[in-house]
Amino acid sequence: MQLENIAEAVAALDYQATLRLVSQAQARGESAADIVHATQAGLRAVGERYEKQEIFLSGLIMAGEIFRGVMELVQQDWESSLRGGASGTVLLGTVAGDIHDLGKNMAALTFRAYGFSVEDLGVDVPPERFLEVATRLNPDIIGLSGLVTFAFNSMRETVELLKTNQAGLARTPLLVIGGATIDENVARYVGADYWTNDAMEGVRICQRLLETRRATP
Repeated sequence: MQLENIAEAVAALDYQATLRLVSQAQARGESAADIVHATQAGLRAVGERYEKQEIFLSGLIMAGEIFRGVMELVQQDWESSLRGGASGTVLLGTVAGDIHDLGKNMAALTFRAYGFSVEDLGVDVPPERFLEVATRLNPDIIGLSGLVTFAFNSMRETVELLKTNQAGLARTPLLVIGGATIDENVARYVGADYWTNDAMEGVRICQRLLETRRATP
């Protein structure tokens, strides 16, 4: 129940309450991974509130501050508990027309904790920029992040451009989309290989896919 309280405090954008509850959870011996999961659940709720226009940009900024505060408390234990597994190269960015970076930043942090090399292109990234860097970097995974529904069209354009120009890439990257409002229907519309709205789940998916790919002759 206490972990649920963390998620509720994050969703309510209550900075002080969130950090107090996290400190209490650590004192009880809760794992850093469980605390981060609870924080992410609250952040997904924030994203849903934003999509419904119950909160605005200032709320997202506050959510980012809460996330950074939580990570300052748990990051050392969290990273040490997550290391291991398949590593690879990840190209990340928030697609054109979207400037939200909270989910992308969480994904970058989580991938790095698992030993992945991450190239973060930032926000409002046009399809051509993804292709340009992918051609140079030859990533194992390309992650497209977006929160607003307008971003879905940008994701689709980016995926189409990458697939059309696969001949120019040394290997075919896995195309993964992420965001609080992403679901299977969006992934089908975009044409992505996989989707997730949880950073840790996304890393686990990518680990399994890379391990399978490398095991295949």
